[in-house]
Amino acid sequence: MSDDSRLKRYTEIAKTQGEEGSHPSTVAVHRRPAERGDGTRRTEHFARIERGREA
Repeated sequence: MSDDSRLKRYTEIAKTQGEEGSHPSTVAVHRRPAERGDGTRRTEHFARIERGREA
């Protein structure tokens, strides 16, 4: 099963069943804001290096 079809199926289930039947910890995970971590800074550094610009 591809990632796209998994996501599509997951969203269909979420829309039809909603949060009322979910475990409380699952509801909490869905409600908390997404963490952005350091991935953006790492991408910026890789792009800078790829362009040939060192520190």
